[in-house]
Amino acid sequence: MTTDSDILPVERTTSPLLIVLLGPTGVGKTAVSISLAKHFNAPVVSSDSRQIYRELPIGTAAPTQSEQADIPHYFIATHSITESYSAGQYELDAIQLLEGKLFSSNSVVVLSGGSMMYVDAVCNGLDNIPTINEEIRSYWQNQYAEKGLAYLQQELQKLDPVHYQELDLQNFKRVLHALEVCTQTGQPFSALRTGVKKKRSFRILKIGLNRPRAELYERINLRVEQMMALGLLEEAKAVFPHRHLNSLNTVGYKELFEYLDGKWSLEFAVQKIQQNSRRYAKRQLTWYRRDADIHWFHPDDVSSILKLIEETRML
Repeated sequence: MTTDSDILPVERTTSPLLIVLLGPTGVGKTAVSISLAKHFNAPVVSSDSRQIYRELPIGTAAPTQSEQADIPHYFIATHSITESYSAGQYELDAIQLLEGKLFSSNSVVVLSGGSMMYVDAVCNGLDNIPTINEEIRSYWQNQYAEKGLAYLQQELQKLDPVHYQELDLQNFKRVLHALEVCTQTGQPFSALRTGVKKKRSFRILKIGLNRPRAELYERINLRVEQMMALGLLEEAKAVFPHRHLNSLNTVGYKELFEYLDGKWSLEFAVQKIQQNSRRYAKRQLTWYRRDADIHWFHPDDVSSILKLIEETRML
């Protein structure tokens, strides 16, 4: 006769698998993520830094209610644009969700989104950089608006000469962030970095989606037109009083704010959204190409993606 003490728990033979689905804006990640999620009966975790904001569903191309109907989605419309939220906080929340809940009942989870820092936060972990308060953020944004990028570069050279030598000084967002961190912590940004990759309790398989450039750019242009038809302008009008917030320093909104300020025509603003979306896609691809662990596919080739995932699960 056996007792409860004689029965040993069945151990998982392989660690759970996180499918990281990434790629440039407009490539078609949402459709593929839902296909994979349905195939593996898996939840989808968003790694899009703007889809977390409930006021921005159209401009961030968040999954629709119908797309979310059959598949559990996480980090969609969970915060307001008035709330501060960082990649560091996302790492804490996402890892707690994955390890504390999702992988306890799922052998596969899909992580989908185009925010490079959010993907890195889950896959590699970030250094403990604090969330910047709005007062410091506003101060440096005002300095940039009044004095320009060259002034910010000079200030960063004084506060953190090490990071100054390493940084892309033409990327004003990176320069701004480094100055914000220096001011918030009272330490050089470079002193806070460890460069140590954090260990995860799950395996990671990175799937990159891409299309020929002409095809991708055509999709981006069309998607912007579709967003306008769905009410992107009205969405921008609703958040216009909060346009100073970092959450709205986002392609699609900042261009329409120029129109609402009377500086641009609506036609020109839409053209700029398309142009800046294409430029963002190019930056995303440049970032991703540094990562040799990404397996690249055309979004239409779901069968090959599934084959790779099944092979990986068998290892």
